[in-house]
Amino acid sequence: MKLPTIFFISLAFMTSALSTAQEEPLKVGVAGLTHTHVHWILGREDIGDIEIVGIAEPNRDLAQRYAEQHGFSMDLVYNSLEEMIRKSKPGAVTAFGTIYDHLQVVQTCAPKGIHVMVEKPLAVNLDHAEKMKALAEKHGIHLLTNYETTWYPTNHKAKKYLEEGKIGKLRKVIVRDGHKGPVKLDINQEFLDWLLDPKANGGGAITDFGCYGANLATWLMEGKRPNSVTAITQQLQPENNPKVDDEATIILTYDTLLVLVQASWNWPIGRKDMELHGLTGTIYADNRNNLRIRIAQGYDGFEEETHTLSERKAPWNDPFSLLAAVVNEKISLPSNSLSSLENNLVVMEILDAARESAKTGRTIQLKK
Repeated sequence: MKLPTIFFISLAFMTSALSTAQEEPLKVGVAGLTHTHVHWILGREDIGDIEIVGIAEPNRDLAQRYAEQHGFSMDLVYNSLEEMIRKSKPGAVTAFGTIYDHLQVVQTCAPKGIHVMVEKPLAVNLDHAEKMKALAEKHGIHLLTNYETTWYPTNHKAKKYLEEGKIGKLRKVIVRDGHKGPVKLDINQEFLDWLLDPKANGGGAITDFGCYGANLATWLMEGKRPNSVTAITQQLQPENNPKVDDEATIILTYDTLLVLVQASWNWPIGRKDMELHGLTGTIYADNRNNLRIRIAQGYDGFEEETHTLSERKAPWNDPFSLLAAVVNEKISLPSNSLSSLENNLVVMEILDAARESAKTGRTIQLKK
């Protein structure tokens, strides 16, 4: 039996309409502009997967500067998160204020069913993090944490090579993150005001950059918590960072592994790199795109491979593409994903223990 032409026209129309509906951009609200990582979303290429529908920022001067820099309308800017949500109705909110404010963002968004992505780390401490987790689970929202290193192809390739046995059993991980310090980088005052405040930021370099190593270590260890945490902090630039540490070394021990995290505002050159040392070789994730593998030969000899990696495929190359894909149920994140709530609760436990260790001079044993 031959179906009438109108059937195919109707089918084509419905298919097209469904496709368009599926490709509607996720409506995103921005909570705060004082974290300069906000330039990541404000200056992002218009891929079509998200649409910024509102910005909550009471500092009109700051908002005006960024509006002129990035070309958005001040009509998008509201004085409070509640007003922004009420008038712009976002499906997700990205937090770019203080780390202390992350809890308040979730307290406001979760009961309304609005998903949240915060900048690293998840919270100012474990107590805040656990309250955020309870709210997210109660109201069924996604709560993600964004780290720059999550999008590095080298970190993912390093883990893949490790899982393939390229360097044998893993025995030591070294993660180094940081730069010459916020003041020396001429960061804007609105960011400095809270970045150098131990209450608003949770610490100095130990929080700002220690979280990267804790996040990567937890990911490499498939979500396992370390047995112990030992940390030493220093203040090598008291004139610039009078209230917080600017140098932190964190040691994590596991049954068969040691992780050394070197978080610093004293590196002469900014860096985010990782070394994986196995029984037969070492993988160096030198930066976002450059990776080396050294396979041991004899006492101190080695054979070296070098790789220049291309960017990962969407949505695994960008935090906001990932947020849209998760909210729209196009992908489901593994529980130990770098962005996951499960991973980042362990990160907060590590950071709390690290701060306690640095304060008391003791190694902190984590409860089993």
